[in-house]
Amino acid sequence: MCFSANASLSTGVILSFAGIAAIRKAPHPSQILFAAIPLIFAVQQLAEGCLWLTLRNPALFAAQNGATYIFLCFAQVIWPAWVPIAFLVLEKKETRTSLQKILVGIGLVISGYLAFCLIAFPVQARIMAHHITYDQAYPQSLSKYVAGLYLIATLIPPFFSHIKNMRLLGTAIFVSYLITTVFFDDYLISVWCFFASVISISVYVIVYKMAKTGLLAEESV
Repeated sequence: MCFSANASLSTGVILSFAGIAAIRKAPHPSQILFAAIPLIFAVQQLAEGCLWLTLRNPALFAAQNGATYIFLCFAQVIWPAWVPIAFLVLEKKETRTSLQKILVGIGLVISGYLAFCLIAFPVQARIMAHHITYDQAYPQSLSKYVAGLYLIATLIPPFFSHIKNMRLLGTAIFVSYLITTVFFDDYLISVWCFFASVISISVYVIVYKMAKTGLLAEESV
């Protein structure tokens, strides 16, 4: 599989339309954060598309550096907080709300820690074997714990939602993570975000079904 500027930019454009359509289709304000997921992925993929272009031109180092930090900010800072918060505001059942609040807490801690690391430690993007790899000098002693909590914050929320099809969404993203770790481990951040962004198009389908049935996040599994 070969990734490229065209792949990232094309995906970004498609996700922009899907995200805007999902937000417009959302029947209730509580669904806006969830509906906006494809649009956020669109910005992230457009940033990496620009990174592909600037990495091949040393004269564009400033733009390359900016695109690197924009992509990593979305991948490491925004998603751990956004995903659990989006599912929390969707949830109407008190027992599940308590679980989602715990996930929000975990996500905020990880988001804050990774934001600090992104500011405090050097990062560099480079093209390797048709992929972009991100070199980050973050503290290695905490890396396994941070990775585990990151996965909890971003992968678990769909499985605790009472809304139909959310578990399918969560399963698809989890499978994409497993595939990435097996076949693209050296490019985990870039490739998994690409897979997850493509899967996020299904967010529009979920929002559309909620709007069509007139449900305000009340649908049971």
